[in-house]
Amino acid sequence: MTDPRFDRIAALIARFGTHSYGEEVTQIGHIEQCAQLAIEAGENDAMIVAALLHDIGHFIDDAGNMAKALGQDARHQELGAAFLARWFGPEVTEPVRLHVAAKRYLCAVEPGYTQGLSSASKLSLSLQGGAMSADEIAVFKTRPWFAQAVRLRRYDDEGKRIDWAVPDLASHHDRIVAVMI
Repeated sequence: MTDPRFDRIAALIARFGTHSYGEEVTQIGHIEQCAQLAIEAGENDAMIVAALLHDIGHFIDDAGNMAKALGQDARHQELGAAFLARWFGPEVTEPVRLHVAAKRYLCAVEPGYTQGLSSASKLSLSLQGGAMSADEIAVFKTRPWFAQAVRLRRYDDEGKRIDWAVPDLASHHDRIVAVMI
């Protein structure tokens, strides 16, 4: 038997999960891969759930389509964190909220990082404000959940492999429910 809160999240993901939003993998494949990367890195359940649900904002009113189709940033990280806040604490919602800022941070501080981004991530970066300024970096590094957001960002970047079979969303049911508030 599944939890109705899980069912609501799963239904939202199922609605747009087959879309790719400019990547070579589907959105559902991407988030499942991100969760697997977090598992392999030895993350706790909250961080695995954050990795699994980090792009849920893309699924709200097909917000993920805005960058490519309309040239607009839908602020999916904010939409997603707000949506998840009804069921999860900050150990899940804050890495989700900050994973775009972490991309901007890494573009500013890590040589070669920007060049390694996918085309879709480069497009969204330009709509999200580009690399952080020195002042933005200083502020971002003081944020609670900074380190988790940077780790999540790395899973986000790496979770775009073609033909990588990983456990599906349903296999994470118990983990997701266990970290709900």
